[in-house]
Amino acid sequence: MHGEYKVPGGKLVVVDVDVEDGVLRRARVAGDFFLEPDEALDAVNHALDGAPADTDAAGLAARIDAALPGGTVMYGLSSEGVGIAVRRALAHATDWTDYDWQFIHEGPQSPALHMALDEVLTAEVAAGRRPPTLRVWEWGAPAVIIGSFQSLRNEVDAEGARRHGIEVVRRVSGGGAMFVEPGNTITYSLSVPESLVQGLSFQDSYAYLDDWVLGALGEMGIRAWYQPLNDIATDQGKIAGAAQKRIVGPDGGPGAVLHHVTMAYDIDADKMLDVLRIGREKLSDKGTGSAGKRVDPLRRQTGLPREAVIGRMIDSFRARYGLADGKVTDAELARAQELARTKFTAPEWIARVP
Repeated sequence: MHGEYKVPGGKLVVVDVDVEDGVLRRARVAGDFFLEPDEALDAVNHALDGAPADTDAAGLAARIDAALPGGTVMYGLSSEGVGIAVRRALAHATDWTDYDWQFIHEGPQSPALHMALDEVLTAEVAAGRRPPTLRVWEWGAPAVIIGSFQSLRNEVDAEGARRHGIEVVRRVSGGGAMFVEPGNTITYSLSVPESLVQGLSFQDSYAYLDDWVLGALGEMGIRAWYQPLNDIATDQGKIAGAAQKRIVGPDGGPGAVLHHVTMAYDIDADKMLDVLRIGREKLSDKGTGSAGKRVDPLRRQTGLPREAVIGRMIDSFRARYGLADGKVTDAELARAQELARTKFTAPEWIARVP
């Protein structure tokens, strides 16, 4: 069995391993990482040999740590990363380069239609009728998007939203509220087969699916990292938040993962604070007393126009994995429009948690 795992912010780890009588045998770890001394690699392989095949990544990492010679130095590699690569091998996980990726970037659309398109396109990937897809959004109107399980009245100041002409929609994924305005926000979705994240914990899948973004930001001179569970941050502050939803495949078979991210290109912090009810308790665990200070937009950090930032992100993805231009099909759009009408603009959905 063969597994690969790109350590977020690090290097590629490759594991080939057999399973005999329920234990790991003949593990071979390789990759473009740096490891000293040379004999540490043999220690890693020996630590995996004989481990029960159902050992989780943390357990495998503990075996490796206990076996490493004193003074071992890992660069671009971690014991946990090896453990994850093993779990991905055993789960027959796929890799980014196993797919023909499709790119969708169309004109501005309503917030409710964006919610619906995410659901429809990811269901199509789960059904095998659509290749893995990267979609960049253009917003047709300002909006607040609340998480699937958030309380509407606790998160949104209804009067402030009306005063500023802000539409409120609820997405299918969990997580917190996002404040977006056309021209000030960069939003994208990944609709991917579940097999791409096999062997990863829920938390690890966030960083894994956005590692390409960290690379793209680095190419623009921004040192960014994943701040668990779902924030992308720099030393200047948070710049993005992610959310996910798993969608089951036909007849309960293998499904797909929707992973979407909203990035702050620019922001009207005063308006955001007038619309969102951001409690002191939520801010306290972020190490700041001001919601405005938590977000440091990409416009200031890059000095680039929004379109240039998006272009560089897409170029970086294409260089890594390949990316063919595509579009939402007529059938997909029709289903999304129906969902936008019957679900995502319905008061019972928006206020399903009052």
